[in-house]
Amino acid sequence: MSPFEEFQRYKTHPSIRPFLEGGKRISYGARAITAGGLQSLPRLVFPGGGLIGDNAGFLNASRIKGSHAAIKSGMLAAEAALDALSVGRSGDELTAYPDSFRSSWLYEELHRARNFKPWMSKGLYTGTAMVGIDQIVFGGKAPWTLHHDHADNETLKKKTEVRPIAYPKPDGIVTFDRLSSVFISNTNHSEDQPVHLTLKDPGVPVNVNLALYDAPEQRYCPAGVYEIVTESSGPRLQINAQNCVHCKTCDIKDPMQNIVWVAPEGGGGPNYPNM
Repeated sequence: MSPFEEFQRYKTHPSIRPFLEGGKRISYGARAITAGGLQSLPRLVFPGGGLIGDNAGFLNASRIKGSHAAIKSGMLAAEAALDALSVGRSGDELTAYPDSFRSSWLYEELHRARNFKPWMSKGLYTGTAMVGIDQIVFGGKAPWTLHHDHADNETLKKKTEVRPIAYPKPDGIVTFDRLSSVFISNTNHSEDQPVHLTLKDPGVPVNVNLALYDAPEQRYCPAGVYEIVTESSGPRLQINAQNCVHCKTCDIKDPMQNIVWVAPEGGGGPNYPNM
């Protein structure tokens, strides 16, 4: 399944298409949101720094809201840093930050929504019913806490278990191809900078991903960064890093966790003029 192609197909639905026809495509972007909730939060501090906002995963997925959480976590981290600097501490861990988070309204909010994603992973109907019970009947204070059964990269099915999906060609009116969409994202990377999409093992994309999963990099990437190129010596993975819109899906979804996204040199990436 290709998420990009699925969205293009969604736009052709009779209930959706009338809202889009006659419009103009003005920009393009893609993001992967950290929606695991309270159970997926990493360690918030490390020597000399801390994680705030969406970098940590402070998203209330049930409300699809995170800006207020980013602001609050930034305030908590700043207060902890100020207290540390005022007594001459620098370079060590801001232990006061995670402590203040656990006693804040942000923790309470995320705790009330903690079961949303685990319930919704059970399926639309079961998930909707149980989220209703969790949030309406118990008000987010149910006497249980569900946990995630697996990581995102563990959910891919092998190519022998599925059938390829034949997606319709884009019409250039309502539906579009990936590369022309990436073009209007104004993505820009210096040509001489090191490739920011790295592989732990160069052999994995062909020997494992292509062999077992038919190279899912070609489908889960919304920017066409990854493609399998067949040469006289055999297939190889080509990384078009200049197309990257920095959604980090590859870092998250790669089945062998072989792809590592690193911050691009010079802060390159998409430029959204309409935001």
